[in-house]
Amino acid sequence: MKKFFYIILIPILAVVFTGCRETHTSKPLKIAISKAIPEDKYQNYYRWIHSVDSTIICFDLYYLNMDSALKTLEYCDGLLLTGGPDIHPQKFGKERDTARCQDIDLKRDSLEFALLAKAMNLKMPVQGVCRGLQVINVYFGGSLTIDIPSDLGSLVGHQLPDTYEYYHEVNVLPNSALFKLSGSEIGTVNSNHHQGIESLAPLLTGMAKTKDGLIEAIGLRDTVDKSYLLAVQWHPERLDYSNPLSGPVIKRFIEAVRTYSNSGK
Repeated sequence: MKKFFYIILIPILAVVFTGCRETHTSKPLKIAISKAIPEDKYQNYYRWIHSVDSTIICFDLYYLNMDSALKTLEYCDGLLLTGGPDIHPQKFGKERDTARCQDIDLKRDSLEFALLAKAMNLKMPVQGVCRGLQVINVYFGGSLTIDIPSDLGSLVGHQLPDTYEYYHEVNVLPNSALFKLSGSEIGTVNSNHHQGIESLAPLLTGMAKTKDGLIEAIGLRDTVDKSYLLAVQWHPERLDYSNPLSGPVIKRFIEAVRTYSNSGK
């Protein structure tokens, strides 16, 4: 019943908000989320967003068909690509390694790549979290390490069984956009991912790394007349918001969303 409610409600709300972009300067911001229900862990994304602005309206696009999801995105002001299962290796030329993946969701792969393409075309702000970072890297032509423990070693534990709360340090690159918004060169983050960036897409720049060399934050290399885009490999929505790699990340995204909304694009 809950899923049915979201499927019906989201397109209706999208229609209601058509035209709001130009006529109501105090209108609530609208953020599209690639997947945010039904699991309890996804509710953290709502809380993270609403910690900045409780009036923001969130649209979960996962249970819509592709056409409805893309249409709903047009009425939003930002896109959040959330965490989740592995990306199918066929997306980055490693189809023969499929058996080494943990979980795969082909529908989600298709949806998120299409949403990202649409957001880039609209020059809409994009925030990626965990899997979202990996989707962005692959979309722009990068590749992923299939199984970090086997392929990269165990110098840093990126995922432990039966817990979402494993922590490790990241080194934030000086002068990067992430450093400018966080003010931190070293931070402690939570980690729960099986894949990670192997080769960084040429159009992207790395902003943070772990001791084993894994890139854990990315953005566009050329930001002139482009979408705001930032993605992190950790889960800032589950960290204490006072952590400089959590609260400031969502605040900066919401700033970009508000600027986009006010621009009338």
